Amino acid sequence: MPDSRETIVVAFGGNAITGPDDTGEIHEQFYHARVAIRGIRELLASGAGVAITHGNGPQVGTSLHRMELARGQVPPRPLGVLVADTQGGIGYMIAQVVRNWLRQEGLDRPVSAVVTQVVVGEDDPAMGAPTKPVGSSCDAETAEQLRAHGWAVSGDDRKGYRRLVPSPMPVRIVEAPAIRHLMAEGQIVIACGGGGIPVIETEHGELDGVDAVVDKDLASALLAREIGADRLIILTAVNKVVLGFGSPSPKPLDRLTVAEAERYLAEGEFPPGSMGPKIQGVVDFLKHGGKEALITSFAALPRAWKGEDGTRIFPE
Repeated sequence: MPDSRETIVVAFGGNAITGPDDTGEIHEQFYHARVAIRGIRELLASGAGVAITHGNGPQVGTSLHRMELARGQVPPRPLGVLVADTQGGIGYMIAQVVRNWLRQEGLDRPVSAVVTQVVVGEDDPAMGAPTKPVGSSCDAETAEQLRAHGWAVSGDDRKGYRRLVPSPMPVRIVEAPAIRHLMAEGQIVIACGGGGIPVIETEHGELDGVDAVVDKDLASALLAREIGADRLIILTAVNKVVLGFGSPSPKPLDRLTVAEAERYLAEGEFPPGSMGPKIQGVVDFLKHGGKEALITSFAALPRAWKGEDGTRIFPE
């Protein structure tokens, strides 16, 4: 069970605010936000210090599509600004839902959403090797126009083409000191939406946005490290981490140590596009002072609080 003396970062899954069959309407997103908050109500009521992070993939995709439709009518916006836009919108929805739930329960805790920048390395090899698809699919003719614009594009005529952007490693959370201060004052904080707005830092300490996407789980783990969190909770689509996922004989895991997690990562058990970043983020967090991490689903979280579900990862 959560402890009122703890500081906990809870990372919502990428599609926590948008269902697979949704149209993207705002009322749908508010609905999913309410469902998500119900899943962590014990945590919110415990008095523990809480930071909530979230994905923004569907929302950024919608923003890019909107920009494509308006091409020639309004000036385009860089990807970093779109990430900031979605941080504000989703942060507003989650903060409002949390605040309303606290009020219904007679709990008096302030809630803040923080637009969050994440420093990445300009010399990160990923900056020269775009791999992360963003935006909606397009046809071959449009793909050629995107390439002429200098963008990397991947896909085929059958499934369509999508723009690719780099996905560098997060180095530092710019707003971590402010988030730490807010939490010390008892605030519930929503931060690091979509992995944060990627920025590079000049030799003079100035920040400049870059067109890239930071993995949300790696950013959440870095935030947990930088604010000195005790626990990191990553909520995803599965109840437990599974060895041999998708094989005839999968093995769900109740418990992992850092050494075991690193071994499984090296053996390729956790793919880079799904469980891999979650496990890597957890390992980084625990190797830098974190006490415990939990990976589970929203549905299984109430059981996981009691030790009846989920995968717990410990330093040793």
